[in-house]
Amino acid sequence: MGKDKKTKAAGKKARVAQKQSKKASQKEKKVKARGGAGAADDDSDAEDVDLDAVLAEYARQQAQFLKVTEAACEGGQAPSARSSATLIGSPANSNELFMFGGEHYNGGLATFHNDLFVYLVDRDEWRQVTSPNTPLPRSGHAWCRGGNAGAVWLFGGEFSSPKQGTFYHYNDFWRLDPASREWSRVESSGGGGGKGKNSPPARSGHRMTYFKNYILLFGGFQDTSQQTKYLQDLWIYDCLNFVWYNPVLPPATQKPDARSSFSFLPHESGAVLYGGYSRIKETANAGKQTKGGGQGTRTVMKPVVHQDTWFLRVTPPPADAPQYTAPAVRWERRKRPANAPNPARAGATMAYHRGRGILFGGVHDVEESEEAIESEFFNLLYAWNIDRNRFFQLTIRQPRTAAKRPQAQDRGAGGRRGRGKADEEELLRNLAALETGASITDANTDSMQIDGKIDGGTDVDEPVRAAKEVKMELPHGRFNAQLAVQDDVLYIYGGTYENGDREYTFDDMWSVDLGKLDGVKTIFHRDLENWQGSEDGESDEDDDADDDDDDDDDDEEEAERGDDANVEPMDVDDRAVADSRGHTPSAAQGPAKLSDRHDSDEEEPDISEPLALRDALPHPRPFENLRDFFTRTSTQWQEILLEQLRTDTADGPGKSVKELRKVAFDRAEGKWWDCREEIQAMEDEQEEAGIGDIVSITDRAGTAGAGAGQSRRR
Repeated sequence: MGKDKKTKAAGKKARVAQKQSKKASQKEKKVKARGGAGAADDDSDAEDVDLDAVLAEYARQQAQFLKVTEAACEGGQAPSARSSATLIGSPANSNELFMFGGEHYNGGLATFHNDLFVYLVDRDEWRQVTSPNTPLPRSGHAWCRGGNAGAVWLFGGEFSSPKQGTFYHYNDFWRLDPASREWSRVESSGGGGGKGKNSPPARSGHRMTYFKNYILLFGGFQDTSQQTKYLQDLWIYDCLNFVWYNPVLPPATQKPDARSSFSFLPHESGAVLYGGYSRIKETANAGKQTKGGGQGTRTVMKPVVHQDTWFLRVTPPPADAPQYTAPAVRWERRKRPANAPNPARAGATMAYHRGRGILFGGVHDVEESEEAIESEFFNLLYAWNIDRNRFFQLTIRQPRTAAKRPQAQDRGAGGRRGRGKADEEELLRNLAALETGASITDANTDSMQIDGKIDGGTDVDEPVRAAKEVKMELPHGRFNAQLAVQDDVLYIYGGTYENGDREYTFDDMWSVDLGKLDGVKTIFHRDLENWQGSEDGESDEDDDADDDDDDDDDDEEEAERGDDANVEPMDVDDRAVADSRGHTPSAAQGPAKLSDRHDSDEEEPDISEPLALRDALPHPRPFENLRDFFTRTSTQWQEILLEQLRTDTADGPGKSVKELRKVAFDRAEGKWWDCREEIQAMEDEQEEAGIGDIVSITDRAGTAGAGAGQSRRR
């Protein structure tokens, strides 16, 4: 018996030595494949890199820039491929998009960026901005518009050694002036509710949004390379008093669980939160028997894809409150959204657009066995109506040929259209009568033009752009794509896709007109870079087989000795998983099915709630654009305003007739977008039935006389 034990032990040592030799040869093969700098960097192992010294060198090089400069990118090229960057529409210019930071991992080394790019939409041109005050390289940071402050605010992020063995998280706060491109680091003035903690702790994977003059920050994670800690703290920055508040809620108050990579969108009363990703500790079967015959256990970190929805109600302090009075906040849990994307997916955050969240992509992981995980990537586009808490899937549709409209000169001046015009002019005079000191003559002679959407006309100096390729299908499935909406157009940049152990970063950018959905325009598209990681798939299988043999030997030896089995905890520091840092879930992480159990206490969605088409306000018709909708319903909207002004003068004093009509247009525009998904569904149904357009009764009356309109009503 003793001889058998010695033989098994010797065989095990031989297999371990052989496996170590195999790994050493594989490592040498990788170094030769990388060549050049990669081979040189291997000796100075990235695990031992002093990140403080590296960042100090970045800061020294940055300080050599003497002023803010902006120049077109060399060769007209777009930014290099990167993930976990940030993309946002400029709050100062509807023709500009800003992109900052990000990282790129090619399977061997990770590269971090701190360059600021400006995309000029009207000129289809990328420009790069250099500044002595630019934040240091990072990814996983968050930024948002400044609400009433009119700037872009950035907080946090992370940086790592080239081989991602050591991580550094930022807790700095920055303000970007969208007009001058100037960065300014913001220091808290103190005196607020922080009481010694004047700013949020370092983190990445968090989200930010705005409310009035406040910046709201929630969640994220901290990675120490030993464990990942997810956060659930809320911070509010006052842009007027320059101070952070950390509201402390009562212990019994409900609030969202700790998470990262969620959607955090603005609301007229605060903000709304949807989804997210985190990992929780669970006890799993170790697969080994203890001395008493029971099953051993081990602690594992299981991924959770959250599907819950929360409303953050923010109440500003009264006007006579002391200077550093924090706003009152309260978390309110909402029902699970109706028609939510199914199955649940991670890496699919939203961009805000007119009371809606626009969602694209995502990944769903299915655990086929303890060792195998299958990932499904999506390229579907959704709109989440925030107030109604309902998702609508958006589909690309073939462009429609504009139908010929009856000419204005062919319509009788005494028809219904002429009477409607007279009624509108009378309403304008009534609105002018409510004004003090307003001139009706001046009001009638002023030409009406709101963002070029009513009176029409084109820009005189609009540059001619080269035609872009338009596709009738959405981009390839991916997760963590960067989304931004500017001037009712959705922009999709980059994202990540996985094929086995390979992780690819998309190098492309697309745009979709959210009003028409008539195609996907290619801003730029470049081929994917070659993966620099391991190409030897058999070695992993051999190692797994060797590990299984070793485990079997250990089981036999422990059974013979009768010793208690030692349960090893799950190694949280497995950096082969792309999302152990929280912002990119990967195929090696296990299923998202735990989220169903995690949120099982939620109420089912109320799918019988009234639709936007069932209220008493004017509604758009199928195939009716915003301009035509307001032209048809402007009298009704002004009647509604006039009725409100009789009881409430909040909108009346200090506004001219032209301004009051603009308020009417704003309300019509909000209604048009609020009904957009239902109207598009009606358009699709009517097109399938062979109905290509809807001709209004007013138009028929204008061409065929009043009698035709009355006959149609019968």
